Amino acid sequence: MGNLKAVEDGQPETGTAQLMAGLGRAARAAAHALSLASAETKNHAIRKAAEEIRARAADILAANARDMAAARANGAAGAFLDRLALDGTRVEAMAKGLDEIAALPDPVGRVLARFERPNGLLIERVATPLGVIGVIYESRPAVTADAGALCLKAGNAAILRGGSESFFSARTIHECLAAGLADAGLPEAAITLVPVRDRAAVGEMLAGLGGSLDVIVPRGGKSLVARVQAEARVPVFAHLEGIVHVFIHRDADLEKAKAIVLNAKLRRTGICGAAETLLVDRACASTHLAPLVKMLLDSGCTVRGDDETRAVDARVEPASEADWRTEYLDAIISVRAVDGLDEAIAHIETFGSHHTDCIVTEDEAAAERFLKEVDSAIVMHNASTQFADGGEFGFGAEIGIATGRMHARGPVGLEQLTSFKYRVHGNGQIRP
Repeated sequence: MGNLKAVEDGQPETGTAQLMAGLGRAARAAAHALSLASAETKNHAIRKAAEEIRARAADILAANARDMAAARANGAAGAFLDRLALDGTRVEAMAKGLDEIAALPDPVGRVLARFERPNGLLIERVATPLGVIGVIYESRPAVTADAGALCLKAGNAAILRGGSESFFSARTIHECLAAGLADAGLPEAAITLVPVRDRAAVGEMLAGLGGSLDVIVPRGGKSLVARVQAEARVPVFAHLEGIVHVFIHRDADLEKAKAIVLNAKLRRTGICGAAETLLVDRACASTHLAPLVKMLLDSGCTVRGDDETRAVDARVEPASEADWRTEYLDAIISVRAVDGLDEAIAHIETFGSHHTDCIVTEDEAAAERFLKEVDSAIVMHNASTQFADGGEFGFGAEIGIATGRMHARGPVGLEQLTSFKYRVHGNGQIRP
């Protein structure tokens, strides 16, 4: 694939199209081997990779410092830098995530259904790997570990294309995954990191690598995901935006609401589960709106509100129509007063992105109606929207969040990275 300098400069000795086609063929061959690999073998590779990440933490942090320096020099925003940055705690979390994936039950070979027909045929529906999964991501270097390990555990080969801004971080993390594969005797192409920065590599993946790719998962900003959804010739698991709402119902406990809203918005502003719009029931606005707005402002969050919200605090900026459709990924939130549950649901349906939405209320009937009628991949009652995460769901990790309605929805974990086939057992039956 070319010498190190050539790879770093994004100028491989062979053309990008030929390079990517070769990666696709190798991954397809590796996928067959993985589909036959035992759970013990796959788990060994993942645990060894976790060991390597811990042993090479200093190398990973040095590579990340190199990426961070370049990003700062290019004027990257604070939220972007937060997604890119690694420290000792995040590196350990990455390794722990791999250990958790290894500890999960193997999803391949599960009998999903078994039934017998009147003619004596026994039919089983059995979980199988998807095949070769392409993951295109931007600033988050930890996706390298999560995506690679999840695909491997589910018996899939992975082709990972990280962003140029996380090039050195991703490469060092991938070296740890490769060490795990080698130690377990699995093919190197089981987890491939595209070794060039050439943007044409993304186009080759969207075209399907000559039939080698079975599904693509984009992890990144709106422009990347929009391009993937528009151009991909293979199925896509993705969400375009995380326009996440928290609705404070008239029967919400104020202290509970304050804790949930503060965490949902400001714990980490740059993740897709961060709240972007706060809706407050007019029936409780006299007691709840001002304290919630003041709390956000005092915590350093910019608030853009409607007329009622602006009236409770002079620091509130006017909200435009565009604000209700904006995923800020920053310490900014739009706030609006609504006439009860009906208007809240209508607002979410009009402006939301079907990602994650939450109701805060002590009224169980209102909560049940919200959970039933809001058509989002994840709907919550009295919990921070920042729990919209595969790890928090007990999936070990996630390869992304999907908001479509076909196959995968919500956090895409091990189960969503499998398909199924039917096994039919007979005893000489023929069809009349």
